Amino acid sequence: METLEEKIERVLRDRVELAPYDPTWLARFEEEKAHLLSCLSDRLVTRVEHYGSTAVPGMTAKPVVDMLVEVASHEWADECVPSILQPPTYDYFRRPLDDGHYPWLIKRNAAGRRTHHIHMAEKDSRLWEGLAFRDHLRAHPDDAEAYRELKLRLAERHPGDRIAYTEGKTDFVNAILAKAGR
Repeated sequence: METLEEKIERVLRDRVELAPYDPTWLARFEEEKAHLLSCLSDRLVTRVEHYGSTAVPGMTAKPVVDMLVEVASHEWADECVPSILQPPTYDYFRRPLDDGHYPWLIKRNAAGRRTHHIHMAEKDSRLWEGLAFRDHLRAHPDDAEAYRELKLRLAERHPGDRIAYTEGKTDFVNAILAKAGR
């Protein structure tokens, strides 16, 4: 049985690999959304959104569909979800956020490659700001192009360091959220 430390180490070894926009990302989102809604209680899940770079037409992205799932409570998700969405298809984590955590899953295909990141958040979580970021990039092609270029530079600079890649985007994301009034 894999320990939590081993699982984290394995996940962090995944390389940052970007791909040109793929119109099938939307279909992959819809398929996983239907799966989640079919196996998780509608008392637990109240909304499912496609966000992140795969939700922005034309955007270069890691070919991993980001999903934001509204849950009634993190505690309930912690209790129910790991027994339903199990390894090896899903890796379940509790990611730190502000003073607490939120449930986060990585879904993998049969070859072990990431296909989805599933972020579970209560309705008042700041994670929902990601929708304002997505919507701004959809409406402002110049900002979307600047973000695409930043991602390409960061992926080239940090191909084996997912944390540095993500942290390198923080200032840009915050600037866009400020433009979007968040």
